Amino acid sequence: MVQKFEFKELDLEGAYLIHPFKATDIRGEFIKDYSLSLFNDNGITHNLKEVFYTVSHKGVIRALHFQRVKEQAKLVRCISGRIYDVIVDLRPESKTFMQWRGFNLTGENCWELLIPQHFAHGYLVLEDSIVSYKCAEAFYWEYDDGIMWNDPDIAVDWPIQEIGGNENLILADKDKVLQSFKEFSETIADKIR
Repeated sequence: MVQKFEFKELDLEGAYLIHPFKATDIRGEFIKDYSLSLFNDNGITHNLKEVFYTVSHKGVIRALHFQRVKEQAKLVRCISGRIYDVIVDLRPESKTFMQWRGFNLTGENCWELLIPQHFAHGYLVLEDSIVSYKCAEAFYWEYDDGIMWNDPDIAVDWPIQEIGGNENLILADKDKVLQSFKEFSETIADKIR
């Protein structure tokens, strides 16, 4: 069985849900989740600068991260396991500014998410998972930033019940001290002035 690339443009401009090329036979599966020429043919510019993976336990929440400078567009896919992946539009001029969308990405369904620059990105790990990031910009520690996962203004509806409740959340120390959306908005206002 062969499934060709499928590109679904989302209502958050520049974001796509993509199903990669997948061929299955008696040996198993062959999956191609990125092709520069095929993406370009579909009007998507995503030139890779680096690729990395996260390995996470059930209950980990990776908060709403972004890079303040040299913003990263990302192509994210859950290679094994299951995550609830969230993107938030942080472009003040966008008609969908501050809106979020969530997606169930699994090793089984193979869907991947193309996240444009100027978006925050995070996910809740619903079972032990490996996640691939194919980034159009390198990662810079000095520009790493984010918004707290439970910000009341963005109000992401995380499926916390699927990990047995808040008491089972696992957060990195850096994610426990992230800014609120209100604090982030004040930094944007300072830049616009």
